[in-house]
Formats: sequence, C-alpha cells, structure tokens
Amino acid sequence: MNTIKINKGNTLMIAHRGLSGLEMENTAAAFIAGGNRSYYGMECDIHKTLDGVVVVIHDDHTERISPVKKIIKETTYEELLNTPLYDKDRNIRSHIKIPTLMEYVMISKRYQKECVIEFKGEWLEEDIEDVLNQIKEVDYLDHCIFISFYYQNLITLRKKNPNLRLQFLTSKYQENEELILRLCAEYKLDLDLYYQCLSKELVDKLHGLGIKVNCWTVDDPVVAESLVNMGVDFITTNILE
Repeated sequence: MNTIKINKGNTLMIAHRGLSGLEMENTAAAFIAGGNRSYYGMECDIHKTLDGVVVVIHDDHTERISPVKKIIKETTYEELLNTPLYDKDRNIRSHIKIPTLMEYVMISKRYQKECVIEFKGEWLEEDIEDVLNQIKEVDYLDHCIFISFYYQNLITLRKKNPNLRLQFLTSKYQENEELILRLCAEYKLDLDLYYQCLSKELVDKLHGLGIKVNCWTVDDPVVAESLVNMGVDFITTNILE
C-alpha cells in the first residue's frame, strides 16, 4: 500500500497525525513515513503528562490506541512509555511508543517538514510558553504552524509572539462567522476548516480578507481535487499526496 497521488496544483499537503494512512497515527513511524514523501508538513496533537512532559497523542487517554486506558494528565511519561500500544492492525507492538513533542519536532527538522501542532484542550499560559521555548531551543519555531479548536490558546500564542503562524480549527464556521472573522482580524489567525464547510465563494472571501485556508480531513481524491480547484492553501489528509 502507498499514498494516493492527486493533482494538487499549488495546494500544500499536510500529513494528518503523520502519514497515518500507512502507519499508526502520531508515532515516529508515521512521521518518518511522511518525512520521506512530498508533504509540506506533518500534523500532530499534543497533551501534557502528570510530570510535565509534552507528548504527541490525539486523545486525552490511551484507550483507542492501547489495551490499557491511561489518562494522559494523570500519568507520568515513564508510565506512558511502559504502556503497550497497538499497531494499525491492532496487534500489540513493544517498539511503538508515544513520542514526545521534541521527538516529533526533530523528525520534522531532519526531513525539513513544517510542524503543524494542535494544542488539544485548553492550555495554561505557562505551558504554552514551555512548548514555544522547547522548539526555540532547537531553532525550529519558524517552521511551525499552531492550530487549536480553543481560540484562547491561539490568543495566548499570539501575545507571546507576533510572528507565529496560527490557524483556528472549526467545523462550525457558518454558525459563528462574525466571531471567527473578528478573531482572525484581531489576532492574525488563518483558518483550518472541516472541508464540508467550504465553497469556492467562501475560499475567495477568506482570501480577500487575507486569511489562508486549511481543511481537514480529506482522503477522497475527487473531493481533494475539487478543493484544490477552489483554491484552498492546505489540505490535511491521512493518505493523499
């Protein structure tokens, strides 16, 4: 099995949780697989452990990816390392581990890919600052895009750094358009929208306001090429390339 190639034009492709169509999501293997292909960037999700380690996992617990349920914020990093994880076929594999944020960043840096980092849930200001400082230490902050469904996270990020690339995640653009556009204007945010929210008219409107458009999560090549034709800036995908 391999990726599905599309006519992507000028649209930049983002590997969702790494190349999760081929490897277990949010693992080193998924990020290396994405790194070895033509993706512009690789997306990941972050949480903080009980002992303050920033780790890459989508959910706030391990139940979906492990036979053992561990709540991330209630579990130490060492405990997580010793938690068995599934591969994509739901076999337990001892070599599969939950990576740290910095392991993900260093893989992205090695393969010269942009980091698309989703802050899951609401984060404290000092914890957001810790994330930024960790990435600064390896001189890769300019290669990061930060995304979140929680706009307060993005407001905090903007106050910390006026030059960060930030995208507000939402599947409810139409219901909250006025608020979203105000936040985009005030805090220099781009948008990461559920792809079914989009139309050519909306993409053109957002571009006219200087707002870039990412969309998630698109695995149908016909749908993806229609989004390319709409002019979206990024497509986040599990398998398309």
